[in-house]
Amino acid sequence: MDVERYDRTRPAYPPELVEHLIAAAPGRETLDVGVGTGIEARQFQAAGCHVLGVEPDARMAEFARKSGIDVEVAKFEDWEPAGRRFDLLVSGQAWHWVDPVAGAAKAAEVLRPGGLFAAFWHVPEPPEEVADALADAYRRLVPDAPIDLKRVPKQPSDPYGPLIVKVADGLREAGGFGEPERSRYDWDWVYTRDEWLDQLPTFGSLTWVESTVRQEILAEVGAAIDRMGGRFTTRYATVAITAVRD
Repeated sequence: MDVERYDRTRPAYPPELVEHLIAAAPGRETLDVGVGTGIEARQFQAAGCHVLGVEPDARMAEFARKSGIDVEVAKFEDWEPAGRRFDLLVSGQAWHWVDPVAGAAKAAEVLRPGGLFAAFWHVPEPPEEVADALADAYRRLVPDAPIDLKRVPKQPSDPYGPLIVKVADGLREAGGFGEPERSRYDWDWVYTRDEWLDQLPTFGSLTWVESTVRQEILAEVGAAIDRMGGRFTTRYATVAITAVRD
C-alpha cells in the first residue's frame, strides 16, 4: 500500500457529520479506531478534539504521526487502554476490520457514560462510463482475478446496509449501549482525469495487480474520462451508525 497516495487521494468526510458527532459527544477526548493515515483524525483535531489513534498498520500509523496525530500501533481488540476513557470513538472506513462483538465490548470499556460510538463509510458512485471502463478492462486484462469486479451499481437506498446491521447486532450483543441509530450524508465531488487515476490504485481490486497490467487498466479508464471532457462528478453517500454508551 502506497500510504502517501492513499492519504492524498482518499476523500475526507462531510463537515456536517464531524460537527454532528462532536455536538452529540459529552466532550472532546476522541479515540479513532483504524486511524489509517489520519484523514478523519485531522478533521476532528481541527474541530477542537484531542485525538488518539489506534492502527494495526505501522506504515499508516507512522504517516498519521507525521501529520500531527498521536497513534498507538495495535489491533483494537488487543489494544491496552491503560485506564484511559474517551468521550467519542470514531472509525472511518475501518470498523469492518474489527470483530463486531469484541470490538463493541472494547468500545464500551473505553467510552465514558454518555460517550458516543460512531462508525462510518463512504459509498462512491462514479458515472457509468467510468465504472464500465474499469470493469471491462479488469475482466479482459485480469481474467483470473480472485476479485469479481462488477460494474458499480446505482447506490442502494441503504448503502452498507448488511454491514451496518452486523455492527448494530454486535453493539447490542456486547451490551452497554443504547439503541444504535443510522444517518446518511449525500454529496458530490468533481474529479479530474489525473485525480481519479491517482486514487484507483488504492482500492483492493488493483493493489495486487502487476504494475504493467495496472497501467494498462488505468490507461483505458483515462481514455474514457478524456471522452467525457477530462473530468466528471462522482456521487458519494457517507453512511454512519452511532450509539450512546449507557
